[in-house]
Amino acid sequence: MYHASFRQLQSLILVARHGSVSRAADAMHLTQPAVSLQIRTLEDIASMALTRKVGRNIQLTAAGEVMAEFSERILRLWEQAADELAALQGVTSGTLRIGAVTTAEHLLPPMLVPFTLERPDVRLKLQVGNRTEIINMLARHEIELAIMGTPPRELRTNAAKFARHPMAFVASPSHPLMKKKKVTLNDVMAANLLVRERGSGTRTAVEKLLRAEGHAAEFGSEVSSNEAIKRMVAAGLGVGFLSVHACGLEFEAGLLATLPINLVEADWHIMHLSDQPIPKVAAAFQDFVIENGQDLVARELEGFYRQLGKRKSYR
Repeated sequence: MYHASFRQLQSLILVARHGSVSRAADAMHLTQPAVSLQIRTLEDIASMALTRKVGRNIQLTAAGEVMAEFSERILRLWEQAADELAALQGVTSGTLRIGAVTTAEHLLPPMLVPFTLERPDVRLKLQVGNRTEIINMLARHEIELAIMGTPPRELRTNAAKFARHPMAFVASPSHPLMKKKKVTLNDVMAANLLVRERGSGTRTAVEKLLRAEGHAAEFGSEVSSNEAIKRMVAAGLGVGFLSVHACGLEFEAGLLATLPINLVEADWHIMHLSDQPIPKVAAAFQDFVIENGQDLVARELEGFYRQLGKRKSYR
């Protein structure tokens, strides 16, 4: 086992992740035969099969599962060692591995840009997915930090609030409800309310709101992406409940507008696994977000609140 290379370990990890040698080769910018050779060499070193072919896919054997888990740990520790050495020289470097739920992808650029501009040696690996995907990435150590509305109950995390999370009922500016001075939840429920899938932050928030007002959580449609909801709502196919962060461009372009009904607010959290030390670059970004996130988010939302004809401070 002492002669295995990092490239061989990475090949195994990516084959396991993608279930395919060709997709792993694409991810590594290598040829398929080159990745196959890396896997065969690693199997020779381990003296046992690490993968097996099942139909068109590649699966790990029991030995492969063990090897892939330790491979991830080894590569992660090596990168952390490089970060620690750089820190001794006063340099913040390394790869910032962060995951965010889809609603937060519009929130991240205002924080990532100033952080990385001040630290040119930092590389970025950003993963965006639904809540379940991000939780799984955190559990598998594919990311060190996660940003979402509510910390997961499935994992033990250290989570910190850093900004308020405004959500609103939105519709096409030509929607009949836009003509009303005040819209009620009854109006919204009768207008084909489109929401995200169960477990998402906005879905949980609207369910809580409806229950608090004595309404059954029955929706016109369940849609798995913010983009799909925005397009359907802009086309006049109903009313959506979305994060304000996710609708900035549509508000500016006049494709969407908020209905005259109170906003719903929750908190954004940044978190990491409580039983795992995080690299210095991740710790630095977490501190940066906690310290500056509130002001950066407030700045991003100033135009939105001016559009509503009122100013609102999150500070």
